[in-house]
Amino acid sequence: MFSQTAEYALRAVAYLAEEGEPRTVAQIAAATKVPPSYLSKVMQSLARAGLVVSQRGLHGGFHLDRPTDQLCVYDIVQAVDPIQRITKCPLDLPQHSKHLCKLHQRMDDTLAQVELVFRQTTFAEVLETPIFGDGKPT
Repeated sequence: MFSQTAEYALRAVAYLAEEGEPRTVAQIAAATKVPPSYLSKVMQSLARAGLVVSQRGLHGGFHLDRPTDQLCVYDIVQAVDPIQRITKCPLDLPQHSKHLCKLHQRMDDTLAQVELVFRQTTFAEVLETPIFGDGKPT
């Protein structure tokens, strides 16, 4: 249901949240098992969305731009591969011009529930159990 891009972005943000200090694309890629060239593009999307900051220099790399309790899963997914809600009949059927059919309405209702859960899930909550390490900054 979710793209590989969204999965990679979520891994990268979880890693950065656990580390607490700037990390290079190479470091993030190695820890999260994401191809570095692909990850570079994902990180650029996250930076454009204001979710991570790129820092140059000796101790440079990417770091989160906000605390984990203010960063939700929805923010990350929307930055790299937005959830596409169903607002009109995908088949362009005239009988569905004013209202979605039951099938597409149920599908959209499910997407709305996913959005809600993602909006309510912060990275502070996600990281209550460490994903990549012991949860202590290095």
